[in-house]
Amino acid sequence: MQPKSPSILECPVGRAVEMVGEWWSILILRDAFQGATKFDEFSQNLGIAPNILSRRLAHLTASGMFMRRRYNERPPRYEYVLTDKARDFFPVVVALLAWGNKHLAPKGESILLANRSDARPFDPVVVDANDMQPITLTNTVAIPGPRASRGMRARLASLKAMNPAVAPAGE
Repeated sequence: MQPKSPSILECPVGRAVEMVGEWWSILILRDAFQGATKFDEFSQNLGIAPNILSRRLAHLTASGMFMRRRYNERPPRYEYVLTDKARDFFPVVVALLAWGNKHLAPKGESILLANRSDARPFDPVVVDANDMQPITLTNTVAIPGPRASRGMRARLASLKAMNPAVAPAGE
């Protein structure tokens, strides 16, 4: 059952999880970023049941993450091409990879991302585009956006860790 709370539906994180929060969806997108486009490629790479894969691909297509394009007439076959919206999700997968390597790889990383031109491994961080400084829990506060409802404004004002007047978490 999907959450229907207004504070979840109005929240960008809540909306994003609604779209791609199911773990198969994230793994399908990961494989698409690595070049998979065809049903059989996703199926073979993931070991996912065909009915689940069909549902997830249909959802990702309907939500604008994939464009379905016919590549064979007889029999009709389609490939799933990443949209700009999906490409904008790539940094989320990069962040998950970096977090997984840091916290879930006790014997060492099995996958690294590297610069395409010189194969130098990247050390992914999320930074502010204006000053290129890392965005961390200790230097961040959530504030209402211009379209925030009264309820969202009240919710944000009540969040202790996100209140500018409160010491940053972890300090």
